[in-house]
Amino acid sequence: MFVASLYNLKGGVGKTASCVNFAYMAARDGFRTLLWDLDPQGASSFYFNASPAFKAIAKKIISQEVPLHEAALHTDYDNLDIIPADISARKLDLLLQENNGSKKQIAHLLRPIAALYDFVFIDCPPGFSTLADNVFFASDAVLMPVIPTTLSIRTYEIVKQYFEEKMFGVEKLMCFFTLVDMRKKMHSEVMQELYKDKRFFEYYIPYLSDVEKMGSFRAPVESFSPSSYATICYRALWNEIKEGILT
Repeated sequence: MFVASLYNLKGGVGKTASCVNFAYMAARDGFRTLLWDLDPQGASSFYFNASPAFKAIAKKIISQEVPLHEAALHTDYDNLDIIPADISARKLDLLLQENNGSKKQIAHLLRPIAALYDFVFIDCPPGFSTLADNVFFASDAVLMPVIPTTLSIRTYEIVKQYFEEKMFGVEKLMCFFTLVDMRKKMHSEVMQELYKDKRFFEYYIPYLSDVEKMGSFRAPVESFSPSSYATICYRALWNEIKEGILT
């Protein structure tokens, strides 16, 4: 089982849209896939029309009242399950701290489902926190979407330094560009600068209206617009990521 988390220090960078599309494409490729929505906003859950099977599900999972496999729900797509978020997810930091604050708690919860899934995608809320530390420790790869602006360079360096200081394994940090507008000189310049780090995938996601339409259709972009440029871009990026993490 390969655990990939979608994370950025800040919000509004296309994290959830990417998580939803990657999980959908992994399932389409025949991998048994689980998406675990740990963001209290529940956007991934919204895209899949999913509501928790239990009240306060996030709290009950962390407290080990409900095992992960019982919280997972089937989506409308083959090979794809989801653990929806609920408002109790906003208190996960406190719950994790009360349970001795260990960064190994999420990894421990995932262990029993290792035989059930090939991929687990975690939609992680922004910011540094005890929850983020747990997700970083449990992940085989931390996929970080980056908008190519000047401040993104600073954000990327902060996150990379955090991984080094906390000894999470900076090799886990794998980045890609989103909301790209190549008409903007700044976007092109920032991308060329960050590509030098070799931690960024070559393919990127442009700013496209079809990605925004995911909210209207409440579905991954490939499911409602299979021949669109957005689907082509996400498929190319997913194939590059898949090759990078499975080889």
